[in-house]
Amino acid sequence: MELRQLEYFHAICGELHFTRAADKLGISQPTLSHQIKSLEDEIGTPLFDRIGKRIALTEAGSVLKSHAAVIFGALRSAKDQIEELHDGERGSLSIGSLPGELNHLVASQLVEYNKHFPKIRIKIVAAEDVAEKVIHNELDAAVTLLPVDEERLSAIPLYDEQFYLTVSRDHPLAEETSIPFADVQELPVIWFPQDHKCRQLIEATCRTTGFVLNPIIETNTIESIMNLVKSGAGVSILSKSLIQLYNDGHVRAIPIVDPVLHRQVVIIYNRDKFLSRSVRAFIDLLGQFVEDHHIREGLFANGSGA
Repeated sequence: MELRQLEYFHAICGELHFTRAADKLGISQPTLSHQIKSLEDEIGTPLFDRIGKRIALTEAGSVLKSHAAVIFGALRSAKDQIEELHDGERGSLSIGSLPGELNHLVASQLVEYNKHFPKIRIKIVAAEDVAEKVIHNELDAAVTLLPVDEERLSAIPLYDEQFYLTVSRDHPLAEETSIPFADVQELPVIWFPQDHKCRQLIEATCRTTGFVLNPIIETNTIESIMNLVKSGAGVSILSKSLIQLYNDGHVRAIPIVDPVLHRQVVIIYNRDKFLSRSVRAFIDLLGQFVEDHHIREGLFANGSGA
């Protein structure tokens, strides 16, 4: 099995199309097909199911894809370490985050980071599956939420924050100092879709307390949620940082109690991958930003517009 064959195989996995993969590699399609056939002959089993012009990975192909990702990740790690020996200010940085305010947090540090590392190539990715992308070395690190049930990942605590019931400033509950979580089930909730990490986190608490929240409106854009809450169409459950980021003074944040809802924000990275100076510097920058802006601090006052 040659490294070149693995590179060809990896390209096809990304495109699931021989012609497009050949174009991406800069070789002819017959050459690519011949190399993959040789690889399949050596392994003794097909790597792709060919159905007309469409292809799909076989079970053996899925196994090889997983191991190939580890191999290419190790090679990139070696290259990063060698490049850093020659010039610690060059290289690349790929950081992921969950969509929403965590992505905003990551993106907000780009200008400051670029001042210190102007030669670093930077890629920022917002996705729900950032943990998988870190595991497969598609990202150097990512900002996400606990729990992260994957032994191949290490987590650096960033901050812990509370969730609040978010209502319009004219809402009957706007002056309340707290609200029991069980009472929220009686309210018209506007919320994120079920694949959103924050919703999954809170729904886990719902299951332990014995009730279900059924949103009247679901949307994956925070701007829509905030506008609907301001209009009085319903209420929402949002994190402190999200409220601070999008509130213009027209909503009120009421602490939820019995139980208090909170989330733990962390930076994850592949424990088997070398963390270059550029990656460590970005992690340090995020930590310093959280410290300087007191994001780790406790509750903010109800009615303050925060």
